[in-house]
Amino acid sequence: MIFWYLLLTLLAVPPTISQHHPGDQTVFAHFIVGNAAAMTPEQWECDIIEAQKAHIDGFAMNIGPQDDYTDRVLHMAYDVAERIGNFSMFLSFDYGSAGPWPIDRVIDLINTYKNRPAQFIYQNKPMVSTFEGADSAEDWRTIKAATGCMFIPNWTSLGPAGMSSVWDIIDGAFSWDAWPIGAQDKDTGSDEEWKRALAGKPYMMPVAPWFYTNLPQWEKNWLWRGDDLWHYRWRQVMDVQPTFIQILTWNDYGEAHYIGPIYKSGVPDGAMHYVSGHPHDAWRALLPHYIDAYRRKQPRHFPMSNPRYPMSYGDKLVYWYRLNPSSAGNTGGTTGNNPGMGQPELPPGEVSQDRVFVSAMVPEPSDVYIHIGSNPPTRLWAQFPGINHFSVPFNGHTGPVKIAIVRNQQAVKLVDGPPITDQCAAGMVDWNAFVGSSE
Repeated sequence: MIFWYLLLTLLAVPPTISQHHPGDQTVFAHFIVGNAAAMTPEQWECDIIEAQKAHIDGFAMNIGPQDDYTDRVLHMAYDVAERIGNFSMFLSFDYGSAGPWPIDRVIDLINTYKNRPAQFIYQNKPMVSTFEGADSAEDWRTIKAATGCMFIPNWTSLGPAGMSSVWDIIDGAFSWDAWPIGAQDKDTGSDEEWKRALAGKPYMMPVAPWFYTNLPQWEKNWLWRGDDLWHYRWRQVMDVQPTFIQILTWNDYGEAHYIGPIYKSGVPDGAMHYVSGHPHDAWRALLPHYIDAYRRKQPRHFPMSNPRYPMSYGDKLVYWYRLNPSSAGNTGGTTGNNPGMGQPELPPGEVSQDRVFVSAMVPEPSDVYIHIGSNPPTRLWAQFPGINHFSVPFNGHTGPVKIAIVRNQQAVKLVDGPPITDQCAAGMVDWNAFVGSSE
């Protein structure tokens, strides 16, 4: 079709830097400090500026008790954030990676950073979180008394019902329940349970795009459904309206839900084969619209045609898909679901669908064409101004992927994605996503 070869003349308007929101409706990205030991100040500057462009307000700094470089990395990160400005951080103590933290060390770290200009303050207190550690809940009575922190832990293992047992310790809660179990889409059931259990205390809602890990040294080799999750989870944010959002994650390469740049020095041993060549940066391309819609309490579409919030962006495409059909090679031992958590084991190809996923932002109704290989393109209808989301099955097709926005028989945006192929590296199906955009 001739539209694949038309010149594109529509100019894109770059996103503005986010303005800081030092209170409700603040959006953070979970940052694995353990993957940042070799990061330079220049790389920190790049990451923070890219996060700001996406309208992310700050990083939740995941730190483990076993790392001897934690203080050095934190000082560098806070220094750069303060030099750039308009960006916050808070400490998230990881109790799941290497056991419990010593109380005195937690107190010392909180007190070291709580008065830094880049520290996130909520209700006049420095905010602090955890990754699990519910068995150490009683420690936090002492820690809170010594630091005056606002404590919003992730004790998802307790579940919403367990919040009553720690009610006088917590000031809110963060859930790690960001992915569906099995061959189904994620709903807001658990989010609503958390909000009810918290009875007005702040709820931090998790939003994630993907999950795949294959790290045998840590007995990790499973996936959960990503597929349409990135788009529809943001739509669910509109319904839930949590106090905070935490994106999972900025740089957890080993679990393939990173949305930040890939730094090879931070990729865990054994993960490079599914991280290299799989950029996820384009998942940030539409974040300004999702996040701004959340802050405006604007329902469903991103953005809707509303004279109060006029369209300031042109056409944009974001797309993602796996590069191998699920039947093209062996599974590599990967399971759908995690049997180690008591979840029923499913074939990974049943959980992660062979489909091309596309989010198209248009200023007016438009056609969207998705073309795999030499097969006829699929024509879809973006019916409203804003972000329209689609997916089409591979249907056994392989070859390069082309996607276009077409109006008045003219292609106004056109992207070329890498080929879907049944030639699997080392004979193993690639379960990570390739993510691209029209910018």
